[in-house]
Amino acid sequence: MRNRRLKYTGLAVLLLAGSWTTGSALPAAAHDSPAPAAADSRPVSTGLLAAMQRDLGLSKRQAEERLSAERTATAVEPRARGAAGPSYGGAWFDATEGRLTVAVTSDASPATLRAVRSTGAAVRTVEHSARELDAAKERVDRLPAPRGVSSWHVDPEANTLVVEVVRDRAADNDVRRFVSRAREAGPVSVETVAAAPRTFAAGTVGGDPYYTGNVRCSIGFSVHGGFVTAGHCGRAGAGVSGWDGSYVGAFQGSSFPDNDYAWVNVGSGWWTVPVVLGWGTIPDQLVRGSAEAPVGSSICRSGSTTHWHCGSVLAKNETVNYSQGAVHQMTKTSVCAEPGDSGGSFLSGDQAQGVTSGGWGNCGSGGETWFQPVNEILNRYGLTLHTA
Repeated sequence: MRNRRLKYTGLAVLLLAGSWTTGSALPAAAHDSPAPAAADSRPVSTGLLAAMQRDLGLSKRQAEERLSAERTATAVEPRARGAAGPSYGGAWFDATEGRLTVAVTSDASPATLRAVRSTGAAVRTVEHSARELDAAKERVDRLPAPRGVSSWHVDPEANTLVVEVVRDRAADNDVRRFVSRAREAGPVSVETVAAAPRTFAAGTVGGDPYYTGNVRCSIGFSVHGGFVTAGHCGRAGAGVSGWDGSYVGAFQGSSFPDNDYAWVNVGSGWWTVPVVLGWGTIPDQLVRGSAEAPVGSSICRSGSTTHWHCGSVLAKNETVNYSQGAVHQMTKTSVCAEPGDSGGSFLSGDQAQGVTSGGWGNCGSGGETWFQPVNEILNRYGLTLHTA
């Protein structure tokens, strides 16, 4: 191993572990879907049928019949809307009847009712038109909503604007005031829900992928307000999206070469957690501090390409001569890495050590990887590590 390390010392070209991705490397949700075929010719996915059977309590035949009926209803709705004209009060798929139902105001003429029915839709007479309900919602949209109000929407079947409030906040003065003002905007009904809504974006977890432009890298460690990662993954101001394609934040500071560190702020429904992914190899690891491990210590790395791998600390304060320029004060390890692992977490026990920079070799034949010490990054940007 010593001879192999000497062989590569001072090489001008080293593997940078950032991954330049094509569209095929992005999550499926990030791709534009091809236009569907005509409704009657679309094959039904066996996976979709299985999910419908599981979640809706249907048989396979019932699931197939429902999908067919829903495709028909989708095609009918624009025609029924046009036939109803100003009397249109909204529409919905009635799963029990297996057909589209269209609401039509009570002042609609018999000819209008016949025209709607001729499209294949069922008809229900209502008081308020869709235009009236939509206008009421626009007025409510302009009201400041307290936390105890969960949401509001037009319900065409109920022919009202439904305001949903959190059950244990329904009696709060600010909630009652909001509901009262909403009722002034138009026909309103109130329903309760068990809890306030929250986004389903994930917390920033060490080792998870993120994307900036066409580059995929890995999260290093959560800090209060964001996460730290490698500098070569993005310049200050570059936007960052998470594993699910949603916007996370932007690079607030970045240095490369000379250093290889950066930090990204977190917002848009994302939050920070003191966790590094174990990728199923081991349990996910809590981060409890950043005490620096000595040379010879065992050390492990988490990254979005090769996941969880371990080795030893080989050297500290090493200058790495990348083709882009020298990077100083790096720590060398016998842990392998590959493109896309850049920025990912190095841990010794439950102590954060640094973020993956680059190296040589791969996780099939072995190699070495350098990391930028995390305490240097924290000190440089005045950040506080998020610990358990």
